[in-house]
Amino acid sequence: MGLYDKYARLAGERLQFSDNGLTPFGTCIDEVYSATEGRIGNKKVILAGTNNYLGLTFNHDAISEGQAALAAQGTGTTGSRMANGSYAPHLALEKEIAEFFNRPTAIVFSTGYTANLGVISALADHNAVVLLDADSHASIYDACSLGGAEIIRFRHNDAKDLERRMVRLGERAKEAIIIVEGIYSMLGDVAPLAEIVDIKRRLGGYLIVDEAHSFGVLGATGRGLAEAVGVEDDVDIIVGTFSKSLASIGGFAVGSEAMEVLRYGSRPYIFTASPSPSCIATVRSSLRKLLPHNQSCGKS
Repeated sequence: MGLYDKYARLAGERLQFSDNGLTPFGTCIDEVYSATEGRIGNKKVILAGTNNYLGLTFNHDAISEGQAALAAQGTGTTGSRMANGSYAPHLALEKEIAEFFNRPTAIVFSTGYTANLGVISALADHNAVVLLDADSHASIYDACSLGGAEIIRFRHNDAKDLERRMVRLGERAKEAIIIVEGIYSMLGDVAPLAEIVDIKRRLGGYLIVDEAHSFGVLGATGRGLAEAVGVEDDVDIIVGTFSKSLASIGGFAVGSEAMEVLRYGSRPYIFTASPSPSCIATVRSSLRKLLPHNQSCGKS
């Protein structure tokens, strides 16, 4: 059996697309003009497939601060924070993210995917049981698999189904980890978070909310769905990304002071090169746009 034989059907479909001049996952954007417009070939197009929710990719302040960091600190860190230390801006960003979410601790990761992978895989080990929404992002599924947890799926956005499965766990429900997303990327619908929190209050467990698509979008200050429905105190860990509303790259998790131990137990955090200085600078600049005294977005 060949190395790629298991993908034979997929390879055939790819060739069919290619023979018809189509590349569904290989569209080349020849030029980007702004947060919303670009060029493919000779055609000017609207960039409708992005997650650039606040239009900050061409924000003047973010670009200037990113360029300054690039010139001052170089193109990359070339190593993990455990191996070659944290740059001062890494620590500054973590402090700012923690303060923004009113949490004691924040950990910054190199990507949003790595944030989920790093946090969940470290907590959802072979002794853990995880209840997750059936429509959860691939990074959440991969994290649970990497950690070796028992995975129980409940129907998408069905709080009653979650409750039934929690009840079946009996006493184990008190230690179960519930994982949902603020806004689901495929359909754009929101989790019934108030109902899920009610279940957690009655039956126990820990709650992780991935606010990747809701950070900067929902809530009075942009902290996401948990803020919007008034249940932030009931969420144990919030995970998010910098590659959507904040228009850069990277991820984060915020939680209690006890979460600091994950710096020593999360392999994706320990063994991944830290975010580049320019990325950190643009994130910090964009984050300031969410603060109450500065609500401006876009190219200003």
